[in-house]
Amino acid sequence: MHRIFGTSVASVYPHYVTKVEKKGRTKDELDEVIRWLTGFDDAELERHLADETTFADFFGQAHLNPSAALITGSVCGVKVQEVEDPLMRQIRYLDKLVDELAKGRPMEKVLRG
Repeated sequence: MHRIFGTSVASVYPHYVTKVEKKGRTKDELDEVIRWLTGFDDAELERHLADETTFADFFGQAHLNPSAALITGSVCGVKVQEVEDPLMRQIRYLDKLVDELAKGRPMEKVLRG
């Protein structure tokens, strides 16, 4: 089992916020991306962060966006669409969306609009 599966989303979330804010994007935009991917509303997202839900449980309770399969490209040299483990692929989807947001990609494109 990968170490990240048992890591709390809340422990990584501040790094996501820092990454996007450093590039001129906002926490609200980050939250919108996470909600789009997971199907969580604001209250659910806040609860998962407050409860320090692990990535395994976070994605286990998510209703993944049907358009998530359109997320392609590399994160840390790994093509997300080629990641075999379903949970790891979902975590990589999130990483990829955060990367795209930080790189200034228009929100419509990040959300596969």
